[in-house]
Amino acid sequence: MKRRTVLSMEQALSLPYATLRFVQLGWRVIRIESTPGGDGLPGDPNRYIGARVVDDDRRTYFIAPNVGKEAIALNLKHADGQALLRRLLVALDVDVFCCNTVPRRYGQLGIDYETLAAARPGLIWAGISAMGPEYPDAPGYDPVIQAMAGYMELTGPADGPPTVAGVPIVDLKAGDEVYANVLRALVERAESGRGSRIDVSMLQAAASWLITTLPLLDFDCRPDEVSRCGNEHRKFIPTNVYPTADGFIYMAIGSDVQWKRLTEIPKFAAVGNAARLTNEGRHREREAIHRDMAAATRRCTTAEIVDEFRRATIPHAPIHDVAAVRALPAIAGRLMRTHRPDGREARLPPPAVDLSGATGELRFPPRYGEHTGAVLREAGLAAAEIDRLAQAGIVFDRERAAHG
Repeated sequence: MKRRTVLSMEQALSLPYATLRFVQLGWRVIRIESTPGGDGLPGDPNRYIGARVVDDDRRTYFIAPNVGKEAIALNLKHADGQALLRRLLVALDVDVFCCNTVPRRYGQLGIDYETLAAARPGLIWAGISAMGPEYPDAPGYDPVIQAMAGYMELTGPADGPPTVAGVPIVDLKAGDEVYANVLRALVERAESGRGSRIDVSMLQAAASWLITTLPLLDFDCRPDEVSRCGNEHRKFIPTNVYPTADGFIYMAIGSDVQWKRLTEIPKFAAVGNAARLTNEGRHREREAIHRDMAAATRRCTTAEIVDEFRRATIPHAPIHDVAAVRALPAIAGRLMRTHRPDGREARLPPPAVDLSGATGELRFPPRYGEHTGAVLREAGLAAAEIDRLAQAGIVFDRERAAHG
């Protein structure tokens, strides 16, 4: 398969996560950041979030989504910077251009689909925004969209406040939509020869996941069916987190057959009765069932219950912290890795699926503007031209800046 090239004007998490997935495929990803200006720190704000790892512009929050990439800095507010971008699209044989700025800025920065596709016919263009181009000024922040899309209303205990999820799921969902739709667009381009425009609305992507709740509004559902229910499942009883003698365990009963197997375990025999044989009957006694289950699980250690549930094929899991997840045999051998400049290893999450021929080692994330000079030379720019662009503030070249 041809190694694709992606130019991505990216920051924060949603788009860097999407392009990380391209890096995992072995594609070339060049991230574009703005040149220094104003009072703020240059480039992606996420560079400066978290503890310092190596340099001031490669902190902990920035590392994992940006391994294996190159970084250049262009001033796209200037016509010369926009012309340079169009030149790079052609000279580098770019397949995909991505961005995640507010849509109002597409035309201002010369990154709109029409402009770039005219310079590079067949280009696949993908943009992430809060609510799509119809809402050009809306900023896209994961917790804000979680609130707007009903996720917070669906998360947390029934008698507690709306709660944000522990993982930035809207950012990651939006990134996955870019990944999937770019692959779809490549297939279509192979057949038609035409490029395409992909607009990912974080709100729409998030709402697409309301598959178990939103349709209930047209089926005379009870209010509690579309609101918070803590660790319970709205439909399957009992599904919940239960205390053990030394911690907690999650258990999910998804059928009457599983319920029968549960109540055949001596430790849980007292939880069963004739009224609870069906899921409908268990709904009527859900509170009592949860009390009875908790009373039974408290008498045993987590390991004892895990052993019983495994033998009875009851869906369950101990509640792992992140360190325990990393050590799971099913995960530990699939972790991605990078190495700091001093040689120390850093372990990263695994790819979402096993990839044939993929490497498990990715280059440490680039410094701000680290590859500007190299990329411009590759695109055919002479040293004098790069110097002129740098002096005019059209590009920032770290290599040049380091040598005065």
